Amino acid sequence: MPLMMEDDGINMEDLFGQTGSFDMPPPSPPPNKALSHRLDEMRLSGCCQKLAWSRQGCVAYVSADATKVNLRYLHCQPADGKWDLSDDNPSTLPMETSPGHVVVHLSWNELGSDLVVVESSGRVSIFTIGIALNAVNAYRPAVDPDDDSAQVVGMMWLNSQRSVHAFNQAAKVQGRWAYSPFRRRPIGPFSPVHKSALVCVTKSGIIRLIYQSPDNRWGEISAELKNTSYSDRLLTHAALSSTQGGVLLVTHSVCQKIGFYRVHINWTPPQYDPTQLKQAPVQFPAPTFRFSHVKVEAPGGVPGPLHGDHDRSDHLCPIPSALYCLTRLDIILAAQDNAAGSTANPWIVAIYSIPPHAASGLPQQSRPSTVIVRWQLDQAPHGLHPKFDEVASKKGPVQSKPKTVLRRLEDIQTDRYPISVDPTEYGNVVTVTFDDGSVAFYDPKTISPFSGVDDANTVTSLAQAGFHYPLDSACGLHIDFSPSGCLAATLNGDGQVQLRGMQHSYGVENEGYDENKFSAAVAALTLAFSRGCGSEVNTDDIIMLARRQLSPDAQLALVNEVYRALPINCDYTQEHEKQEKLMSNTYIPRCLSLQAALGFKDQFTSRSLASAIPWAILQIRHAAILYPFLFQYSKGVQGEPHDPDVLRTVLGNTRWALDFSHYLLNELFELADELEGVASDPETLSQKLKSTASLPLIILLSSMSRAYLRIICRGLRGIYTGYANAAFTGDSRIYYTEIRQTLDASPVRVDVYEKFVAGIDSAVRHAYHGAGFGDAERPGPEKELLVNARIPPVLVTAVGTIVRQTLGVIKPEVDRLAIYMADYSWLGVGGDRRGDGWRREREREVDVVRKMPLRITSTAAAAASGSQGNNGSGVGANQQNQQQQQQPPRRRRCVRCCGLSDGSTPLRTGPIGYRLIHRLGYVRQCVCGGLWALEAEPVVG
Repeated sequence: MPLMMEDDGINMEDLFGQTGSFDMPPPSPPPNKALSHRLDEMRLSGCCQKLAWSRQGCVAYVSADATKVNLRYLHCQPADGKWDLSDDNPSTLPMETSPGHVVVHLSWNELGSDLVVVESSGRVSIFTIGIALNAVNAYRPAVDPDDDSAQVVGMMWLNSQRSVHAFNQAAKVQGRWAYSPFRRRPIGPFSPVHKSALVCVTKSGIIRLIYQSPDNRWGEISAELKNTSYSDRLLTHAALSSTQGGVLLVTHSVCQKIGFYRVHINWTPPQYDPTQLKQAPVQFPAPTFRFSHVKVEAPGGVPGPLHGDHDRSDHLCPIPSALYCLTRLDIILAAQDNAAGSTANPWIVAIYSIPPHAASGLPQQSRPSTVIVRWQLDQAPHGLHPKFDEVASKKGPVQSKPKTVLRRLEDIQTDRYPISVDPTEYGNVVTVTFDDGSVAFYDPKTISPFSGVDDANTVTSLAQAGFHYPLDSACGLHIDFSPSGCLAATLNGDGQVQLRGMQHSYGVENEGYDENKFSAAVAALTLAFSRGCGSEVNTDDIIMLARRQLSPDAQLALVNEVYRALPINCDYTQEHEKQEKLMSNTYIPRCLSLQAALGFKDQFTSRSLASAIPWAILQIRHAAILYPFLFQYSKGVQGEPHDPDVLRTVLGNTRWALDFSHYLLNELFELADELEGVASDPETLSQKLKSTASLPLIILLSSMSRAYLRIICRGLRGIYTGYANAAFTGDSRIYYTEIRQTLDASPVRVDVYEKFVAGIDSAVRHAYHGAGFGDAERPGPEKELLVNARIPPVLVTAVGTIVRQTLGVIKPEVDRLAIYMADYSWLGVGGDRRGDGWRREREREVDVVRKMPLRITSTAAAAASGSQGNNGSGVGANQQNQQQQQQPPRRRRCVRCCGLSDGSTPLRTGPIGYRLIHRLGYVRQCVCGGLWALEAEPVVG
């Protein structure tokens, strides 16, 4: 028997009594369940961010079951040199959610070191990054009771009280980009004890301040927000922002009213001096709240009038306003564009959306899915009735204080659903992400969109210069941006994190090439990198973008622009005038690290010369700053100030510095033999040097690296003679004895090497003087050495003098056979294949900080247990070896240069050693400036 609806069954015409087809309207597409769930989260609470990217480079996100918080980070993979997020087996925060509740919100502080985790029960936990990006410790455990009314609907970290170097823009002046740096003042309020502090607003209208005292204990104060009625107490959203006039707070209640507050945090006493603790007990500052400018408004019709047509009723929305629900409430501040601060007033942005299930039942020609309502915060004079002007006053005119008003602007309507509104590029861009994966950029001063085709002679941000995110409809509905804004991490419903990157044409468009667009793109990347350096923010996202998208020539153009933007004077020929600036300049290691990272290939492949030069200078710089800081922290300390762990680091760096000096001398002797026949002919020598890729020659010709070498020589002399009569005990005595033995066994005395460096100084100065190069001309050839790895013509005569005279002066005092026979492969700076083979065959790495070998496999540990020779291959004192065999040290790998280091020692060092190690950045940073990540696999020492 045929089925009823088959063609040979009942005829449809007979059934309905009509001919023709039976047309039905196409069904509405079912609403997106993931989008509906995300919008419900955004509707119910203003704190629902489940993915957050730290300015330190760490990505924290909530697991799929919402009970854990996982961590990932950007890193360079040592096997192939490619950049990506860390593996899919991330570290997990040491926390437990309360039964029946989940994690709903994450937020990093301004420095990117502290993470707050908020649960649906209102409990607040704070964690801090320890010795590695994936080693996060509990800072403030969740001690709050479970209370539904205490759910957090808005929060803000207090800023740190520090001024930073900022950059306004890049503008073309006579065909070259000119950058405009200034000192940006911090925006309060601040904690006077320079500790973490967090402001939260709860569902029940309570504002809380969670703060840390100098003794690392956590305190809390709370106050109730003033409301016009009882029903306004229940809040759904709260937005907070620091301004010069105090904390700006905007709330949204279940009655759909917008509340505006000025919150002042007063500390008693307002100042705190920790040095006074030794004299008498000092009261820790205690905070209190004070409120002003309280105002409550209803936003009126949503959506409102369009395009300024306030009088046309046909432009009003035919859909009931009740269908629109608030999904986001944000305060947008324009970034300060000069040292005096920005004059732009804050914007308050409220996003109202129709839920997808409600929108699916509306007519197709109805109003849009989302309305963005904007207010601008303005100052207006108090207005009095005109009759008051007729009243004579015995006093003069009274100047009334202006009042704060909210001026509503034209609404913005869209058929898309905004899922995030983020200030990016250090507040210079407002980035809005939509449900379809599109990303739009707006100017925070005018809220006008960046089109990417703006003035090519002025660059203010990556977005304004034409960088954009390609459309990706498969991305997750949770998103956050990297410190510089050029990368984005998205979280999908399965708890998986994906990476998105900005793109640019770099001038290649429509089968043509536009040099202006390429130049603007490089200037925008330079501006972003410079802002990160000035704010001491991680810049690995820019390195990753440059490695992936820029050609070698474009990378070189970027490095040249960075040296110009920061700015860096590469000339340190006048030693006594500029050495102090060299040691305190924080931009130099940043630029060198960028160069070295762009040329890194993989763990076992030699760097190019352009990358090997900055990498070698970074190693020299590390040794150069170690000795002055050692003398500084050990000076005037009673008892036993010499920490054995610190002296072990000094021992490793002393061996490295001596072997590196021997390596330079040996290579230069061999080069002199090769150039002996042409050293007296400048033209022939110049042609020969064009094809000579000599790392030691460029290192010695560069005044920057020579200055570091001079500091190392003084440090070696100081530790040999200045500590000869010091009272050492235990391991300190063993390590110091090994330091003296290493110096005594050197085939080149320190004073001989200093004479050699002084001879090169003289040859370079005479070359500059002979060519008429003064202070204004010398930076050019010095930059040519560092950036382009080329010997400029002005220094050809200096090379001839070094080959003919300088080496001859010290040759009788050098054991040339000893330095020729030595093995320099462990230094990790040269371009020879022996260095690569040393690591491959022995399966060993050198601690990039301590300059001590590390074994990375148990097989290598057994094979090398008895092979501890000279040239830095010894591990140290026997007692230390026994300790390492009993307890394998933890290993940390640099996420930028892939260098390894022993991560356990900073936890065991004494007070003096800890201050020294912390001052050198060893706890948080590698020699190259990259951050650490703990190795996943256990190691055997």
